[in-house]
Amino acid sequence: MLRTILGVLAGLATMFLAIMGIEFLGHLLYPPPPGLDPMVPEQLQRLLAAQPPAALALVVLAWVAGAFLGGWVAARIAPAHPRLVAGLVALVVMAGVVGMIVQMPQHPRWMGVLGLLLPLPAAWLASTLARPRRRPPPA
Repeated sequence: MLRTILGVLAGLATMFLAIMGIEFLGHLLYPPPPGLDPMVPEQLQRLLAAQPPAALALVVLAWVAGAFLGGWVAARIAPAHPRLVAGLVALVVMAGVVGMIVQMPQHPRWMGVLGLLLPLPAAWLASTLARPRRRPPPA
């Protein structure tokens, strides 16, 4: 039980760091205009409308990579329930996507659709890859 809880917590931390890191990279590649106040919704809406599709795709990539990496870490730490812990990490990513859609409905629909469809399969794949490999018995 303790490994399961630790796996989820470590997976969530990894997921958060992966998403933040990729989004930070996105801000380096596609910097916001100087003087942008992220606390003003109108300015964020204008920024969103001006972003190229590649910048928005990088956000979706961040969500999927966060679900994958966080799911992998969670499954490695909690091998008794790899799909469960990886799925919990993916569900947190999906909850964040829902929050983003509710907070700023101007995001393109494809971002929301991909953000809701891809994290679970990514986490499932990660949990499959995280399984320890069995070594053949010595000859």
